[in-house]
Amino acid sequence: MKRFFGSILFATCLGGAVVGQVKPPFVRSQPVVIDFRQQGQRIDNIGASGCWFSESIGKYWPKEKKEQIAEWLFSREIDASGNPKGIGMSVFRFNIGGGTAEQGDSSGIRMVPRRVECFQRPDGTYDWSKQEGYLWFVRQAKRYGVEQLIAFSNTPPVQMTSNGYGYKTVKDFASNLAPSRYEDYAQFCADVIKHFDSEGLHFDYISPVNEPQWAWMDKPGEASQEGTAWKNDEIGHVVGALDSALADQKLDSKILITEAGQLNYLYGGSGLAGSQIQTFFPGRSTAAHLPRLIGGHSYFTESNDSTLVAVRKKLADTAHKYAVDFWETEYSMLADGFRDGAKGSRSAIDCALFLAKVIYADLTVANASAWQFWNSYEPGSADSNTRYYLIALKPDKDFKDGGFAATKNLWVLGNYSRWIRPGMHRVLIDQDALNAVRRVMVSAFTDGHRTVIVAVNYTNEPQELDLRFLHGPKVKRISSYVTSAADNLKYYPVAVKGAKSLLPRSVTTLVVN
Repeated sequence: MKRFFGSILFATCLGGAVVGQVKPPFVRSQPVVIDFRQQGQRIDNIGASGCWFSESIGKYWPKEKKEQIAEWLFSREIDASGNPKGIGMSVFRFNIGGGTAEQGDSSGIRMVPRRVECFQRPDGTYDWSKQEGYLWFVRQAKRYGVEQLIAFSNTPPVQMTSNGYGYKTVKDFASNLAPSRYEDYAQFCADVIKHFDSEGLHFDYISPVNEPQWAWMDKPGEASQEGTAWKNDEIGHVVGALDSALADQKLDSKILITEAGQLNYLYGGSGLAGSQIQTFFPGRSTAAHLPRLIGGHSYFTESNDSTLVAVRKKLADTAHKYAVDFWETEYSMLADGFRDGAKGSRSAIDCALFLAKVIYADLTVANASAWQFWNSYEPGSADSNTRYYLIALKPDKDFKDGGFAATKNLWVLGNYSRWIRPGMHRVLIDQDALNAVRRVMVSAFTDGHRTVIVAVNYTNEPQELDLRFLHGPKVKRISSYVTSAADNLKYYPVAVKGAKSLLPRSVTTLVVN
């Protein structure tokens, strides 16, 4: 006979006010069984990148403005009303620049903030005063207790590239790193890690390759950002050289590859940078600093619900076969799937709900152990088509000051990042993913003492969950945090027993103690 440690009906109520135990007659409860014996992947981290605009904000913006941005991203504090002050990210990604900022207009990178300074001068010496703004945010992440830091590179230093630029000028899908400079590039990456270790800023991972499948050129002499393609054999060369450089300097940072531009390149795809799981992890790795871990980006694989689920199922199957952990290391709504077939602008909550759909699919179908967003802040609106950023910037003409506003994307990411902490395990839930992503998506995570349930109501109607716990501790207290068109991670107390409903078009996090 199955033993239930609690049969609990949860929800938040319509309009944000807590109602009593009266169940709306038109709402039908959906049973969700959470069996603590059925556990999935371990969660390593959830967070975002802080690229490009970090430099101007961190270096020039008034203290109170940049400190508010940092609080939104990193804080785990609760205000007097019980609401979170920030989304408490557990990982932050730092971009090691390639030197296009020093090149100025001759760099060919059109947008000034996307030109990034380099710590290494052309003569091989170092200037550690560079990237001051970027490092301000890294230090804030450390101060707030963000558990993991990742350093990633879009291009080798321009003095090491074949063409002297921070991007490709030939569409051959080969690396822009000069063939004779692999060891130099590896040494540069290790030097950066070692220097910041000495300052107390430890980067847990170094990612030397980014989106190797793309050509990384708009036209000769012009690009939108730093970047280079890489073939699989070139990535292997970098990994070997970097593994040796880290070992020589007695550094324990791990190497993160391959930051594939689309998830399907991890298990398939044509060209010289496809089937990357099979290529890099056919058996036991000989690189001591390379864990059985691969990163990929969720762009362009969510054009419709069927594709969203099918791609992630294939990825999960391949990763399992080769005993490789998968991290989702970049995503924003670059393609038009977020429109869900609608025309015109999408509201902030529409964008945020689509973001929640992708996070749900990556965690529950692809079995991602980590999830990281691109980008923390960019110029734009906080009200509509918030597809690329967590915080919308309104910078002045020289980017040295400006306005800013939190988007619904920020708070929906917080529905996951604030309470799903490193070391938790996902609790498997018997839910058909293709049906769920069209209606109500439920995922659960536990550390044995606290259980976090995230419910995404994608419908225009209130929904109700009947959560049944099996083989777990007795439920003592429940807290609810809601993001909707009206709420931003707003706290609502939840009775242990009694019917509550999920708001239409909302994300609710239930923290069960």
